Amino acid sequence: MEYLTTVDWARAQFAMTAMFHWLFVPLTLGLSFLVAFFETIYVKTGNREWRRLTKFWMKLFAVNFAIGVATGIILEFEFGTNWSNYSWMVGDIFGAPLAVEGIFAFFIEATFFAVMFFGWNRVSKGFHLFSTWMVAVGSNLSALWILVANGWMQFPTGMAFNPETARFEMQNIWAVIFSPVAISKFTHATSSGFQLAALFVIGVSAWYLLRGRHEKMAVRSIVVAAVFGLLSSAFVIFTGDEAAFSVAHKQPLKLAAMEGLYRGMDGAPIVAMGVVNGLKKPGDGLDPFLLEVKVPGLLSLLANREAGSYVPGIDDLLFGNPEHQLVGVRERMARGKIALAGLAHYKLARKSGDKAGAAAALAAFNQYRDDLGYGHLADPRDAAPPVAPVFYSFHVMVVLGTLFPVLFLAVLAFACKGTLPSKRGLLRLSVASIFLGYVASQAGWIVAEMGRQPWAIQGLLPVDVARTDLTAGNVQATFFIFLFLFTTLLIAEIRIMLNQIQIGPEEA
Repeated sequence: MEYLTTVDWARAQFAMTAMFHWLFVPLTLGLSFLVAFFETIYVKTGNREWRRLTKFWMKLFAVNFAIGVATGIILEFEFGTNWSNYSWMVGDIFGAPLAVEGIFAFFIEATFFAVMFFGWNRVSKGFHLFSTWMVAVGSNLSALWILVANGWMQFPTGMAFNPETARFEMQNIWAVIFSPVAISKFTHATSSGFQLAALFVIGVSAWYLLRGRHEKMAVRSIVVAAVFGLLSSAFVIFTGDEAAFSVAHKQPLKLAAMEGLYRGMDGAPIVAMGVVNGLKKPGDGLDPFLLEVKVPGLLSLLANREAGSYVPGIDDLLFGNPEHQLVGVRERMARGKIALAGLAHYKLARKSGDKAGAAAALAAFNQYRDDLGYGHLADPRDAAPPVAPVFYSFHVMVVLGTLFPVLFLAVLAFACKGTLPSKRGLLRLSVASIFLGYVASQAGWIVAEMGRQPWAIQGLLPVDVARTDLTAGNVQATFFIFLFLFTTLLIAEIRIMLNQIQIGPEEA
């Protein structure tokens, strides 16, 4: 049982690190582009008020960027410390996009960041503007390669398992880069980051309007951010639909958990609101919800682009459904155990020089190699993600993501009319929306990562096999060290930002 405790602590530590890191990444992705837009307006108009405005938001971006880098570095080291088996088995594939991110994208980002932040009055306006845009491009290229790696974990492609080394090896890097899951994750994550940055700029600017300070700067910032937010919101909706369609076909158990769907059906509804039954288990007769409000046919439309189509539920995917040609996890577990046994016999036969035995064992392995990961599971129910956190996180994300464009439209309309400073209720809501934006962002991350449990690599490598050989005590100790460190960094960032916001753009 000790290794299970190690796995639990390793999962908790990685989840904590990722969630802290994700507090900084979305704002970096969006605010970098907003700063570039502000500076472009300054260069085009020559109005030094836009320069003041640009330098103010640039300082807030710099604080967020620096702390985001610190948490990101620790996150990558944890693959080697807490998930050493994972790193050994998939390092050839997973390491490639991370290496490109560090060598290429982060190099661009960091190099031009120095010019952007320290180059005022040292380089020409044109080159400084170019540097600002390159920081924005580099930041989002960094996200691209990281999300390509994460997308491969969700939908492994472009690789093959080598029975000689017991490792997954790269076969086609283009298949990894252009995986539909990787593309949908990148477009949806970056567009939601743009949306969060728009909320941040609008919220801070609304705070100034509530106090009657820097009103001209605040209104200008709100107008640009609201337009950016509206465009981003449209993209969030489009990419979210594409991401859900991709999940439906590549990770159907995740989709079933997102909607609390246990029994598949034709014309499956979406649960607009619901209270999950905490006692419900796969395969039992209990109702999945204590309370629910459904929209008929919408889940089928979302998953298959056809309102009356069949969407499998958790029970169908775990236990099989012959009527719809669905192979259950139980059958895949049996195949996976044959593959594992074949692999073990192959190694023994090769070691003893039994060529005929090695060939027979390899043939048995190759027959069921696609189900290799399922051979590590003890019960079909182990393949189901936790429904309640995935369901609630998904619905919180969707509801908030739908309300944000309404806020953008409202502040833009009143700003254009010149009446926004008098709409104090809307301004207070705008300030609060910063927090709501982070809630939606974190909820999306929970859906993406908890929805694929128990897999480190979807269908191929369970988390308890990907674990480290460290003791539970070692991982537990570093968990609390990192918790203290990240909390300190977060408090420091908030205090620095609040101090800079209190000072305002004059001394920026």
